[in-house]
Amino acid sequence: MKIAILGGTGPQGQGLALRFAQAGVPVALGSRDRARGVDIAAELNRKLAGHVGAAHIDGCENIEAVQAADEIVMLAVPYSGHDAALQALKPHLGGKILVDLVVPLAPNNPKAVAMPPQGSATEAAQDLLGEDIAVVGALHNVSAATLNHLEQRINCDILVCGNQQEAADKVAELITRLGVAAYYCGPASAARCIEAITPILIRLNISKKVPFTHAGIRIWAPGT
Repeated sequence: MKIAILGGTGPQGQGLALRFAQAGVPVALGSRDRARGVDIAAELNRKLAGHVGAAHIDGCENIEAVQAADEIVMLAVPYSGHDAALQALKPHLGGKILVDLVVPLAPNNPKAVAMPPQGSATEAAQDLLGEDIAVVGALHNVSAATLNHLEQRINCDILVCGNQQEAADKVAELITRLGVAAYYCGPASAARCIEAITPILIRLNISKKVPFTHAGIRIWAPGT
């Protein structure tokens, strides 16, 4: 199953493309600038050389990437471009699942969120696209730096939400191919809490109270 990652030339998009391709999932890496997408994809494929079973990453323009995806399209653009990107892509998303990774960090302050009127970026995406297109919120709390270091395991569980649970379950199943656990946390409104975890992690990661960076969150069993 080929997936699309839009905004794939940024650190988070590149890291996810590497991880999914390493897991054998072909990726269409989308960019507003097709030539940049092609160049970044070529660089990522070189990083995957020698990884047995790795799939190919194709560089594309964003709409081209959506059309290349079998079903799942991931949006990893900066929040400032979130709504405009969705408006441009909406006519091409029929029959697809849109996975919204975007966190509405406050301008000039990554230690806080500035949620849109809908309550979260995930809910804003669902409102903009309409109920006929399934929107799933996921992968908000994963460090881009960790994703890009293939020798490191991803050090967190993934919280997934969306109004259409069947679509969310498909996304969660795909994410488990990265060697992580993924949990369905409820409808899109749950993204208000999930997205807000990211600035907390950022604050902790730059705090002297935590003796390491790029921390993640885990769902733990009692007594462990």
